Amino acid sequence: MDNLALCEANNAPLTPITFLKRASECYPRRTSIIYGETRFTWLQTYVRCCRLAASLLSLNIAKNDVVSVLAQNIPAIYEMHFAVPMARAVLNPINTRLDAKSIAAIIRHAQPKILFVDRKLETLARATLYLLPDEEQLNLLVIFIDEPDHPKRLSSNELDYERLIHTGGEPSSSLVTRMFRIQNEHDPISLNYTSGTTSEPKGVVVSHRGVYLNSLSVIMSWEMGKFPVYLWTLPMFHCNGWNLTWAVAARGGTNVCIRHVSAPEIYKNIELHGVTHMCCVPTVFNIMLQGKPLDMSQRSRPVQVLTGGSSPPAALVEKVQRLGFQVMHVYGLTEATGAVLFCEWHDELNRLPEKQQMEMKARQGVGILALTDVDVKNTKTQESVPRDGKTMGEIVMKGSSLMKGYLKNPKATFEAFKHGWLNTGDIGVIHPDGYIEIKDRSKDIIISGGENINSIEVESVLYKYKKVLEVAVVAMPHPMWGETPCAFVVLEKFKTGQGDCDDHVMTREGDLITYCRENLPHFMCPKRVVFMGEIPKNGNGKILKHKLRNIAKGLVVNDANSVGINQ
Repeated sequence: MDNLALCEANNAPLTPITFLKRASECYPRRTSIIYGETRFTWLQTYVRCCRLAASLLSLNIAKNDVVSVLAQNIPAIYEMHFAVPMARAVLNPINTRLDAKSIAAIIRHAQPKILFVDRKLETLARATLYLLPDEEQLNLLVIFIDEPDHPKRLSSNELDYERLIHTGGEPSSSLVTRMFRIQNEHDPISLNYTSGTTSEPKGVVVSHRGVYLNSLSVIMSWEMGKFPVYLWTLPMFHCNGWNLTWAVAARGGTNVCIRHVSAPEIYKNIELHGVTHMCCVPTVFNIMLQGKPLDMSQRSRPVQVLTGGSSPPAALVEKVQRLGFQVMHVYGLTEATGAVLFCEWHDELNRLPEKQQMEMKARQGVGILALTDVDVKNTKTQESVPRDGKTMGEIVMKGSSLMKGYLKNPKATFEAFKHGWLNTGDIGVIHPDGYIEIKDRSKDIIISGGENINSIEVESVLYKYKKVLEVAVVAMPHPMWGETPCAFVVLEKFKTGQGDCDDHVMTREGDLITYCRENLPHFMCPKRVVFMGEIPKNGNGKILKHKLRNIAKGLVVNDANSVGINQ
C-alpha cells in the first residue's frame, strides 16, 4: 500500500474559503447576510467576494501580504474573511475598541499593505495614522467602507470598498478557479492579535487547515443544523468570530449583522429574523438582563448561545436561560484558533436538579474533534493531574487546528509550545467524567497564608447574591496573610418614581462580606468590597484584573473582618 501516491485528485489542501463556493452552488437563493435594509443571497456574496479578490490582485496584493480591516460587524468584514484569503493574502481584523496608540502598534508590527476602514471609525483611523511614521503612511493604502445604502460621494481617484467590488468586474473562470485552490493548507489565513489581559498583545498566525478543522468542529460540537440564523453579537475581530464567519457559510445560514450590542438591538433582531444562534462573552448576558426581555414562549426552540471568554457563574447562566436561551459554555483562546472545549450536554443531565444543571453548564467541557489531546498537567512535574475535580494544574492541548505561532516572536512561540503542548496559562481541574473546569488564570490565583484561593469560586458565590449584577475578585495585600481577596462589585439598578437608582443605599460592604462568610470558608472571603459603576474591560469584554489589582494595592484591610486565625 505504500506505493499508492497522493495526487491532485485525492490531496486537495483544506481551506474554509471553499465553504463559500459550496454555499453559492447549494443555496444560491438563500439569504446570506442581513444588515438593516440590506440583503444578500449566497450567490451575491460569492460574486462580491470574487470581485473583491480580483480587485485586491489588481492592486498587487501578493501571497502572505497582510490586509488589515478596522470595522464593526458589517457585511464588508464578513466578505473579507473570504475575499482576502482568495487573493492569497492574510486577513488582519483589528479590535475596534482599542485606542489609536494600540492600533498603531498593531499596524507597525503587522505591516499591512492595505487598511480597510469602516467610515464610522474614520476619526479613530485618522488618529491612528497620525501616529505612524511618514514612510509607513505612504506605503499603506487606506480604503474606506461606506454604508451599502448610503455611499459617500467620492472624487474620481478615490477608492472605496463598494467601488473596489464593482471595478473588480467579472473575473475569468480560470482566475476564480485559482482563487479557491490554495497551494498549501498550512499557509496563513489570518493574523489575530491577542487581547493582552496578562501581557502585551501578540500577533497569532492561524492557517487555512487550522481554521477549516476548527470550523467543522464547532458545527459538530454545537450540533448546528442547516440554515441557522446567526446573530453577530460577537465581534468578528475576536478570533474571526470564533470561526463562525466560515462555519455559517458551511451550513448555508444567514448572518444577521449589527453594529452595536444592546438589549433592544438583540431582542429586536431575534424577533424580526427568527434568530436561532448567537455567541457572546458573559458580559453580554448582563446587558440582556438589564433590558426588557422578549417573550419567547411561543418559539419552538430556544435561541442557542455559545458563551466564553471568561467563566460564566452558574447563577448568571440560570438567569439567562429563564429568558428563553439555551446556553453552552465553551473555552478557547486566540492561540487555539478559537473555541476548543465545549461543555457538551447529555440527556441524562436533564434529570439533575436545576441548580446542579447550571453548575454543570458552567464547566468548560471536553475537547473538539480537531484536537489530538487535551489535558491538565502539574506545572512542575508535567504529569497529568488525577481526574478528581480537585487537583489543579495547567490546561494544555495539541492538535492540527492550533496556531502556527506568533508573528516575529520565536521566543514566545517556543514558550507557548514547550514540552510538546500548547501551554494555555489557565489553571483547571479534570472531573471523573473527563470534563475540564477552569479554576483561574495562573496570575489570578490568590495565595493567602499559604492557601490557594481561586477567584472564580468566590465570584460564583457573590453572583448568587440577588442584587449583584457583576463581580470580579482579585488579590489585595494583607499584613498577616500576604494576600487576601478583594471584590469589585456592580449592583443591579432598582426602579423608583424618579427612574433608575443605584442600590448602594440598600446594600453595604458588610452585607456582602457577611454573605460570603455564610457561604464560603472564612479564609476565602473578601476582606474588602468596592462598589463600582462599571468594571474595566478590554476590547473583547474580558475583565482587566491587572487594573483592579492596582486599585486593590492602595486599599486598607478592614480590621473588623481580619482578626487572628478566624479570618
